[in-house]
Amino acid sequence: MKYSSRVEGLQGRRTSAWEIHRVAQQAAAKGEDVIVLSVGDPDFATPAPIVERAVDALRGGDTHYSAVSGRDPLRAAIASEHSRMSGVAVAPANVILTAGAQNGVFATSLCLLEAGDEVIVPEPMYLTYEACVRAAGATLVPVPVDPARAFHLDCDALERAVTSRTKAIFFATPCNPTGVVMPRADLERIARVACEHDLWVLSDEVYADLTFEREHVSIMSLPGMAERTVTLGSLSKSHAMAGWRVGWAIGPTQLIEHMGRLALAMLYGLPGFIQQAALTALQEKARIVDEMREIYRRRRDVVFEHLSRIPRLRCLLPEAGMFMMVDVSGTGLDTMDFTWRLFRAQGVSVLDASAFGETANGFVRLGFVVDEARLAEACKRIAAFVATV
Repeated sequence: MKYSSRVEGLQGRRTSAWEIHRVAQQAAAKGEDVIVLSVGDPDFATPAPIVERAVDALRGGDTHYSAVSGRDPLRAAIASEHSRMSGVAVAPANVILTAGAQNGVFATSLCLLEAGDEVIVPEPMYLTYEACVRAAGATLVPVPVDPARAFHLDCDALERAVTSRTKAIFFATPCNPTGVVMPRADLERIARVACEHDLWVLSDEVYADLTFEREHVSIMSLPGMAERTVTLGSLSKSHAMAGWRVGWAIGPTQLIEHMGRLALAMLYGLPGFIQQAALTALQEKARIVDEMREIYRRRRDVVFEHLSRIPRLRCLLPEAGMFMMVDVSGTGLDTMDFTWRLFRAQGVSVLDASAFGETANGFVRLGFVVDEARLAEACKRIAAFVATV
């Protein structure tokens, strides 16, 4: 039997990077003493008020079809919150629900891109971006970001990457895996390029609520950008709701209508009880997010304090999110070799960051997804491993 070559094209080094995480999860399920830091799924439960709202909705019979683009109260709440954060008026008609941000990237790609188009993406990038662009028949054009500048964007390199085939610029701020928050000046450069060349911009802002020292700026708030920007958001990280698969896209009304047609064929609406839980999450946002941010800040500081003392390792202090990039090139090991030898010797799983792009070669990504004591233990195990190589 033959299968679609388009689906075959979605597989690649980036999407196969999860193998070490799968093996680590299997070991944990067997009761082995492993510390799994290879994926962004934190150890704490979804806050109780959110769970209780979903349970009440289920018991109340909210198990039927729901509006394909999302229920009006939830879309209005998302629009209101983004208007408050960005300073740009967003209407409910500019919002559509997605099954998380990854689904938002996929849906946006299918609605905006065609065969022959090019999409510029700063590298390192999230693993599934390339697959989403390929699914639309387009080509992803990576723009390397210099690790020596803590993975901040080289705007001149991005501008040089624009060709007659360029259709869009995709990026995440804050960025997974680097934890970089794009400064306003860089966003203004991207906005100027987008306006001059009539390009779409997709801004993945899933970690926007988890910034530490640097202010988050939404590019759609800049002049001329609201009509050409797709902004993605999610409750997965800010509210510990990764498994609920609830996110959204914000964009021009006509684009949202196009995405609604795609949602009709793909999702036919998120479950109503999940939408009720998401509405509660937004209503409780201030309290929940403040607590989450401080937890991640403390965990970040614990990891940085421990790992920065280990000879031959170099840590980059993230500006946001739940991940840290660690340069392991000083050990003399290839990053893939480092991750697997570390796991087999010490039971700590981290991700080979070169899967996010060649720019990150020599780095591993470590997640702040267990408590501070367990993170400290993981760092001690990493130190013990490094001492043996």
